[in-house]
Amino acid sequence: MLRGMGLCAGVVFALLGMTAVVAADSTQAVTPPDAATIEQQWVAANRPYDGARKAILAQADKVAWQGPMTPDWQSLTGYSTPEWYRDAKFGIFIHWGVYSVPAFKGEWYPRHMYERTGENSDRYQHQIATYGPMPKVGYKDLIPLFKAEHFDPQAWATLFREAGARYVVPVAEHHDGFAMYDSKLSDWTAVKMGPHRDVIGELAKAIRAQGMKLGLSSHRAEHDWFYEYGRTFNSDVNDPRYAALYGPAHPSESAKGEDGQDVDWTFVSDAYINDWLARSSEIVQDYHPDLMYFDWWVGQPRFRNALAEFAAFYYNQAATREQGVVLNYKLDDMRPGTGTLNIERGQAADIRPQPWQTETSVSPDSWGYAEGDTYKSPDEIVQLLADVVSKNGNLLLNIGPKADGTIPEQARHILLAIGQWLNVNGEAIYGTRPWTHYGEGPTQVAAGTMQDTKTKPYTAEDFRFTTKNGRLYAIEMAWPSTTHALIHSITPSMNVTSVTLLATGKPVAFDQQADGLHLNLPTQPAGVRAYVYRIEMKDHLTLTAREGGAPHS
Repeated sequence: MLRGMGLCAGVVFALLGMTAVVAADSTQAVTPPDAATIEQQWVAANRPYDGARKAILAQADKVAWQGPMTPDWQSLTGYSTPEWYRDAKFGIFIHWGVYSVPAFKGEWYPRHMYERTGENSDRYQHQIATYGPMPKVGYKDLIPLFKAEHFDPQAWATLFREAGARYVVPVAEHHDGFAMYDSKLSDWTAVKMGPHRDVIGELAKAIRAQGMKLGLSSHRAEHDWFYEYGRTFNSDVNDPRYAALYGPAHPSESAKGEDGQDVDWTFVSDAYINDWLARSSEIVQDYHPDLMYFDWWVGQPRFRNALAEFAAFYYNQAATREQGVVLNYKLDDMRPGTGTLNIERGQAADIRPQPWQTETSVSPDSWGYAEGDTYKSPDEIVQLLADVVSKNGNLLLNIGPKADGTIPEQARHILLAIGQWLNVNGEAIYGTRPWTHYGEGPTQVAAGTMQDTKTKPYTAEDFRFTTKNGRLYAIEMAWPSTTHALIHSITPSMNVTSVTLLATGKPVAFDQQADGLHLNLPTQPAGVRAYVYRIEMKDHLTLTAREGGAPHS
């Protein structure tokens, strides 16, 4: 049981020297408490974990200053992306938590279910109609419904391996503040509530048993303001008994700076920064992930020093085990060269000099499971994979399991189709490096964050290139309407000796002419519509000199 659960809201407010905010009903607007009041309330709720937090922070600080790295950004430029990650190319992301219970428009439901007006108010209406009125019922009341009764980590790991994944990244904690792991810093965890299982611990064991690397993600930085809408009316977000779940819930504030850019003025306390660092460090200390992923708000200026300390701690503790680790960040949240850039739902326009990653979901709309969701086709995901790998990147593909622990059939179908394609064509993906240029053809991707649905369909004139072991791989992004294909980038001076279509395993007749490599094609192979040609040349040294158009790091 949570400490203090038996105290009424008024008593707790009185103990904290505050005035209780009382509203006649849940529709009555209230003035949010000021930042100091919110902070006192949150600190009091987390006081039972002070001892554990201090111990974790002390150990993290010690390790951060004892190793090849130190907590300053110049020192952290000594980081290099490990070869296992550069070779892996394809991973699975998992958004699964209490938000899968309502299964209504994705993983931001916990935030928007308290938004009574505006474009997201349908979540509030859904919550009231389905689960009952506020403040009597809130997000906390969905936790007992998150039973995960069919959760089978071994079956999940087997599916991910069959999909061709080389690493798997479950969400350890999302913005909602509910930890999916066994934390000493919270009672609001999957071990103590809901499934009553260490979801992350069980998945970690199953994933590694299948020979895949374990990644973990933390989105807790955003938790500082995630439930802010609940402050504006009589909701359970304002009840101090639940402050350890709902967090500070500070109102988010932004304005335009002198340069016209958005500036975030949302309050973040020292206590919250310390708690974020402790929780992030606890995940590393207990599960030793090969990859850590942070969402975008760690770039908020107040997090910068703590982020540098975490990075030094993470890299140094891994070094003691000779473990090559990856720290994913977004946007400009870290200094270039101190971690591995992740582009959310987006791509790069060209080959990036350092390894990078794009993350997207099988759904164009949500990350967590949502009933009635739409799904992408295996074709477009494989084409995305080919484009990203040709530009020195990795693809992290997300799925959202149901609350009972089953994986939606549409997602299973997509994963298995990708796995079948990789089983045949994986030599053009795994362990490859970019060529001198990523590809050719008329289709240009929409580069940047949140652009993954804006790229036009690929054509048979679009090719993406990768290299490995002195061979060049050309991935044709669609099948031509005739029995002929032309690759302009492969000139007569390259002395091609053989071309093999991996889908059939058979040689393809070819002719080198001034305008490129002409291929005489067989009947279109069945399966996912991206077609790999293995191209071998007489002078492998010429090709090898061009391999790794992006430098190894």
